[in-house]
Amino acid sequence: MGEAALRITPAPGTVYFDSVGAHQAREFLNRFYHPVSIGGPPGGEPGPDSGVIHVEVIQLGPLTVGHLTFAGEVTLVAAEADAYHLTLPTAGRVRARRDGRELTATPASAVAFRPGDPVWLRHEPHSAELDVRIEQWALESELAALLGHPVEGPIDLPPIFGLTEGPAHSWSQLIKLLRAELEHETSLIHQPLIAEQLCSSVLSGLLLSVPHRYHGELVTPAAAGPPRAIRRVVDAINDEPERNVSVGDLAEIAGTSVRSLQEGFRRHLGCTPMAYLQRVRLARVHESLRHADPAVVTVAAVAHRWGFAHLGRFASAYRERYGASPSETLRATP
Repeated sequence: MGEAALRITPAPGTVYFDSVGAHQAREFLNRFYHPVSIGGPPGGEPGPDSGVIHVEVIQLGPLTVGHLTFAGEVTLVAAEADAYHLTLPTAGRVRARRDGRELTATPASAVAFRPGDPVWLRHEPHSAELDVRIEQWALESELAALLGHPVEGPIDLPPIFGLTEGPAHSWSQLIKLLRAELEHETSLIHQPLIAEQLCSSVLSGLLLSVPHRYHGELVTPAAAGPPRAIRRVVDAINDEPERNVSVGDLAEIAGTSVRSLQEGFRRHLGCTPMAYLQRVRLARVHESLRHADPAVVTVAAVAHRWGFAHLGRFASAYRERYGASPSETLRATP
């Protein structure tokens, strides 16, 4: 078996492995997923080729997305999942066991395991899959924030669900986007603000895509947050627009669920909380540039000061709002 070729990119949390043997694969899976045993065909051990595996993985906080490729028939077994685990085949079929049932997943479906579930996955030769790990606290906190009240976990994700239509299809495309971006060291997913938003989108997207005991409540239109709650958030944004906050953080300030906060902003201000935050940040940048000395101040420094991490997106939003580029505003300073 060949040695694992490990490459860590300059982007934190992104790790690439080339083809590895069963021993190195076990070390990888233990590190990023669960303690597992790896077997070959029924009644046999992995041969010189059957255990070969190609692995790519990215971690965005509590979210891990990995792409695994198997050359031969390989079985993965974990005594107990310690997080939510979803397997989305991208080639071939994967057999799984959950709740006493044997399931077969294809590129048109996904299988899910909850914390505490035994994990058993058998892969066809020349199969590949996306494996998604979500820390238990993160998914349950995301659901509680969306609903505005505590939830009792683990969440009863279905053993298998389709990916060819509806919200689940959109969710699977988001997972595939993360995988596709692995090769690009300058990708936006390596920006902390973007990574946090993508992670939240994956978690909330999953919760909205599959049936579970909270799903009906989750998709029921939320009542708008009261004006006083919206005012608290507006005041907090105007006091410190440069703070790195998520919509969940803003919902905590409001004392409402994320959905109620969003509906309240839509009703009272005609935009989302994050759009309002961007509007305030742009106004602060605009005012700063108008009074800055272009000989000593740069657009980048001002943009970073007010919370913009990606200059290209910032410049586009600025031009759309003010009809001029940030540098034009700076050069026009009297």
